[in-house]
Amino acid sequence: MHRKPEYRALTLNIHKGFSASNLRYTLEALRVVLRDSKCNVVFLQEVSGENSRYHKRIKGWPNTDQLEYLADSVWPHFAYGRNAATPLGHHGNAILSATPIGRVHNEDLSLHRLSQRGLLHVTLEEGTELLNVHLGLFERERNRQLSKLIDYVLYNISEKAPLILAGDFNDWRLTAHKTLVKELKLSEAFESICGAPARTFPAALPLLHMDRIYYRGLTVASANVLSSHNWRWLSDHSALIASLSGDNYA
Repeated sequence: MHRKPEYRALTLNIHKGFSASNLRYTLEALRVVLRDSKCNVVFLQEVSGENSRYHKRIKGWPNTDQLEYLADSVWPHFAYGRNAATPLGHHGNAILSATPIGRVHNEDLSLHRLSQRGLLHVTLEEGTELLNVHLGLFERERNRQLSKLIDYVLYNISEKAPLILAGDFNDWRLTAHKTLVKELKLSEAFESICGAPARTFPAALPLLHMDRIYYRGLTVASANVLSSHNWRWLSDHSALIASLSGDNYA
């Protein structure tokens, strides 16, 4: 009998390492609070994989990419999925894990050049499926991306596999939320604990339900929005955290 899987999961759109106003570089402070969170799986959106302009102009910009800088020695296993590319570099989704990663796949959800989006899928060696998504700003765009996301999960992930789907859904009207719950038989962590998905945007005064942690084949014990002063200024989004556990593996 293998150990019971326990996950302390966090999701955050890091805004490429800048505050909501783009006036403050926040990556160094972000690394500190991520470490302090004691999470063993972390889902990040808008992670800069490379930016030649900021590398030269921003004091403290890492010599490696942002993902390696944030992972450091706390999360020895990590994956990056490039979504948007520009002449200066690229950014995308990232997953940090304290436990070994087996399979990694990045699924392109882009519908046009001006809005490049993706789904990063990681399978942990212990069998849990992790998916990190960043959907588009417009509802018609999101609906088509949502259809691609649902098809991907149905065709590539067993219904019996423990699953965590997290990210920035840009779904303030909760239409995508209702579809995901119905079509993929998912539960949302904050809704399970508090009765409705969390308000996470804008971080200074969260009003909109943008960020989620969905799960299947696991049990949620707690879910919280990280809205203290240490977190509130780091990005335009608030971080969301949930504790999840599964049955013992045979």
